[in-house]
Amino acid sequence: MTSPRNQALAAPPVVVVAKPQEPGAFGERGEERAHCIESTVAQRGVRDEAVLAALRRVPRHAFVPKALQPLAYADQALPIGSEQTISQPYMVGYMCEALGLTESARVLEIGTGSGYQAAVLAELCSQTFSIEYLPRVAASGAENLRQLGYSRSRLQLRIGDGYNGWSDAAPFDAIVAAAAPTAVPPPLLTQLAMGGRLVIPIGELTDGQEIQRWTRLKSGESRDCFGIERGTAVRFVPFLGRPAQPEADAGISAAPRAH
Repeated sequence: MTSPRNQALAAPPVVVVAKPQEPGAFGERGEERAHCIESTVAQRGVRDEAVLAALRRVPRHAFVPKALQPLAYADQALPIGSEQTISQPYMVGYMCEALGLTESARVLEIGTGSGYQAAVLAELCSQTFSIEYLPRVAASGAENLRQLGYSRSRLQLRIGDGYNGWSDAAPFDAIVAAAAPTAVPPPLLTQLAMGGRLVIPIGELTDGQEIQRWTRLKSGESRDCFGIERGTAVRFVPFLGRPAQPEADAGISAAPRAH
């Protein structure tokens, strides 16, 4: 995806501060990876040191098709087959920072894809759950993660319809989507813990998309209340599965928030 305008979401009040590490500690192509993160992700405004450190640790080239290896550390989305892409490093950093993760957080990812963002999330928090709609893509992403040694205790994968979330593992402190519906799926909002954040691209590819952050403010007998913040313009692959069309009354009240 690309981001024609760069509008940052305000950083949540709690972030993880990572221990500084040397580029050589990150294995094969570590210096190349560190240069990519510093010259693009950090330069474009991502400030959370934990997020930057996680991006330095995760070998993006391990998630990129062999033919595209020379472009693994270019700040651009790359095709991975089945009309899907691996997100550019900046966008992964931008969305992870917007989640405001702590080390104890439980996070749900919609759209495993290559497994790259799932690996970054697993570096940041205690438990990551990731759903992929396409079985072939899910199998490839799972193999990438297995090769890197990510354990089931920290990262669980499932093939399924991301529209419905992962109800038996809810509630989540954070949910992030790697594909764009036309409207927020209500099941994802109801699976947020109080104070939890959903970071998701919204909109049609032809009409323009933007990142939105929904924060669960309170719940009641009749309605739940969420704050909404609008972030950068983006281009994501369409959300697969059940179309996310607005429902007549999902019991949700949304209030715009300053950013």
